[in-house]
Amino acid sequence: MAISTSSLKTVLTLSLLLCVGSCSAQLSTNFYSKTCPNVFTTVKSAVRSAISKESRMGASLLRLFFHDCFVNGCDGSILLDDTSSFTGEKNANPNRNSARGFDVVDDIKSKVEKVCPGVVSCADILAIAARDSVVILGGTSWNVKLGRRDSKTASQSAANNNIPPPTSNLNNLISSFQSKGLSTKDMVALSGGHTIGQARCTNFRARIYNESNIESSFAKTRQGRCPSSSGSGDNNLAPLDLQTPTAFDNNYFKNLINQKGLLHSDQQLFNGGSTDSQVRTYSNNPSTFNSDFAAAMIKMGDISPLTGSNGEIRKNCRRVN
Repeated sequence: MAISTSSLKTVLTLSLLLCVGSCSAQLSTNFYSKTCPNVFTTVKSAVRSAISKESRMGASLLRLFFHDCFVNGCDGSILLDDTSSFTGEKNANPNRNSARGFDVVDDIKSKVEKVCPGVVSCADILAIAARDSVVILGGTSWNVKLGRRDSKTASQSAANNNIPPPTSNLNNLISSFQSKGLSTKDMVALSGGHTIGQARCTNFRARIYNESNIESSFAKTRQGRCPSSSGSGDNNLAPLDLQTPTAFDNNYFKNLINQKGLLHSDQQLFNGGSTDSQVRTYSNNPSTFNSDFAAAMIKMGDISPLTGSNGEIRKNCRRVN
């Protein structure tokens, strides 16, 4: 059946209108190919410099991206400073005295602004920096999807409620990730990010003194830097992966099998539950872990991005324009 010219115009107009709502929400790996072609080299150079000064920084940047995405989506909200009239996420329980690397993000942003001012969002900078951190520390790479815009708001209460605490049990972890559209498989793979970085004594004290599913010599070693009494040595640090704390590898999963998970939430992944087999797979097959981790990072980066005319491109990652 022939379609009249007017009908065809109507169909095309409707398609265009539908695309404005949905097509703009699609992130793409080549989003800045014309507007900021040097964004990747600029970010990677700055991340490499930061990690060469402090190897722990790679883990801190990866964690910032995770803590950003789990609170109202990957929108750069974690980067906003508190003001007299605005409460951000930096002082929420999961972030206070713990989230770090904000000065590095500032440095990356200023370098990107020199190359292409007003083009690249802080949310996208976090996404690229997380990938580069993993690669620089020896992990796998993936194509980062871009096109996020920055939020003008933040939510301390959402940060308190949505980021799974180190006291989480397996069911808590599974449901927390599922609420963000991430599967149990994604959750275990993403937990492998704890193959780098450190944790504060206050976050693992209860485990090393009170739990039985922990290797005894490992517990004693950790107790040496983390006194049993609350308030004493709270901020003393221990590596999440005792073997290779600054190398992105699969030793985290090997540690879990040996009951050397530092956090309660870590050891929950290998404790007679539904995720034991996946931990075994990753401990034996680093390539499987790497590919699943990359896929899960891409999926996490898709959580509720601001696109199109929503949000803004912040000039300074710490405050709205």
